[in-house]
Amino acid sequence: MYKINIILIIFFLIASDLFGARIKDIAVIEGVSGVQVVGYGLVSGLNQSGDNQQTTYTVQSVSNMLKRFGLTVPERNPRIRNVAAVMVTATIPAFMKAGSKVDVIVSSIGDANSLQGGVLLMTPLSTADGTIVGMAQGSLSVGGYDFNALGSKLGKNISTTGRVPNGLFLEISFNREIIIDNKIRISLREPDFTTASRISQAVNSVAGLTNSAQIFDAGTVEVTLPAGINNNQAMELIAQIEVINVISDPIARVVINERTGTVVVGGNVELLPAVIAHAGLEISIQKQVLVPQPAPFTIRPPQIAETAEITTREELRESRTLVVQGPTVQDIANALNLLQVNPRDLISIFQALKESGSLQGELIIQ
Repeated sequence: MYKINIILIIFFLIASDLFGARIKDIAVIEGVSGVQVVGYGLVSGLNQSGDNQQTTYTVQSVSNMLKRFGLTVPERNPRIRNVAAVMVTATIPAFMKAGSKVDVIVSSIGDANSLQGGVLLMTPLSTADGTIVGMAQGSLSVGGYDFNALGSKLGKNISTTGRVPNGLFLEISFNREIIIDNKIRISLREPDFTTASRISQAVNSVAGLTNSAQIFDAGTVEVTLPAGINNNQAMELIAQIEVINVISDPIARVVINERTGTVVVGGNVELLPAVIAHAGLEISIQKQVLVPQPAPFTIRPPQIAETAEITTREELRESRTLVVQGPTVQDIANALNLLQVNPRDLISIFQALKESGSLQGELIIQ
């Protein structure tokens, strides 16, 4: 039986001003979100690794593009293995101005084998409402490779997706309104009433913002700016608000990733006294093929018979008492490591602890 070492990654959440999070790290000012854009384009310059001629939309796209340059492509049997149809996406940060450059992500939508060495041709990118924000073009940076020869294949990572650094040239500016009726709203990335209350108290302690912050809901804190201030003063106040340290109050969670065997236990997790008895059961099935030979001087062909040998092995482990006083995450890690269980069994143990009421927190299995 194989034994898998389980790594417990522990995050301690210490309630002190030294380890408090800035408001900008746990929340955003409403209206300061990015804008997603998308476009359809072509990548050329591939080394016989582009779309096949059966990919009709690639052939049609190349024909339409070349017609703009006064060239006519035969409709039958066009040889364009150096071109691939791609989707181009990008997220434009707020307040980006015309003339700025943004990275774009390029991904193949056809049957191209690799985009390595390709060049993205001029591609218009638009928002969800169809507004064109700029043109993307440039050489692809692919973090992998894929080579095929005589039935052999050698590859690393994904070579059908790449990035064009500074490939999008913005033609319009993205101005956002964040001050409405002389108020701004702070939106928490993870809504929580306790954290929202602490943000409100911290903002009210800033000079000039006394009694200006109010909790709108678990995910929003509304701040009223002083009357009569100009735009420059308002931006300075927002900058002061963003760097205020606030101690957040995250939900107690235990996250288990069965595929990687990773267990993350939050610092707020508490485990009440519990006894865990764990036994390992291994079932082995060995297939055997028997070919009995026919008797001499007979013409009957040999008959193949299959059988299987099933064996079981149960490993009994000593029951151990798991006692944790308060939110001692290290004690949880030490006790579970003594059980020497694999990730699948660890999931069952945590589920049983949750059902019994011993685990004081949320259990997330990925």
